Amino acid sequence: MDKFTTLTGIAAPMPLVNIDTDMIIPKQFLKTIKRSGLGVNLFDEMRYDREGHEIPDFVLNRPAYRDAQILIAGDNFGCGSSREHAPWALLDFGIRCVISTSFADIFFNNCFKNGILPVVLPQDAVDALMRDAEKGANARITVDLATQTVTGADGTAYAFDMDPFRKHCLMNGLDDIGLTMEKAPSIDTFEQQMAQARPWI
Repeated sequence: MDKFTTLTGIAAPMPLVNIDTDMIIPKQFLKTIKRSGLGVNLFDEMRYDREGHEIPDFVLNRPAYRDAQILIAGDNFGCGSSREHAPWALLDFGIRCVISTSFADIFFNNCFKNGILPVVLPQDAVDALMRDAEKGANARITVDLATQTVTGADGTAYAFDMDPFRKHCLMNGLDDIGLTMEKAPSIDTFEQQMAQARPWI
């Protein structure tokens, strides 16, 4: 998993509330168990018409936001089913941070396991960042996990709370497997001791 320290990038405005995981990645794309390749189908039913052509008005189809790395979203982002494919699709598109007033719990937890930073801010801060994002590619936003701040295009900084353990994992690129591998020496020592103490196992 890639480390998340500081991100400065284009933010795409998506002021819809209750964006659920089926909107993020529709159910027909859940057959794969690979984390790559889902970005093209991110928000599929909003991005494409029935013939598979891009809908020009959708935010991620606009030239200014095709390289967006940050998403400014409405309340209750990631609600619905618990599919981990949702953060996979966001990450494969290039989104490393989602900012909202609230997230669904399972989606929120899945983000941390996949290197995405979900940031919870008050409504007035999200509104200000949404206005920044609407200015297009020239209005870049900076997310600094070390200082736990989001800085808008005008230089205004907004502080956010973060669980210390989750912060440690993101800043060091540690998913569940990475956390386990940190304990590899202790695991090896335990296995050696067990092999000597109980050789029949």
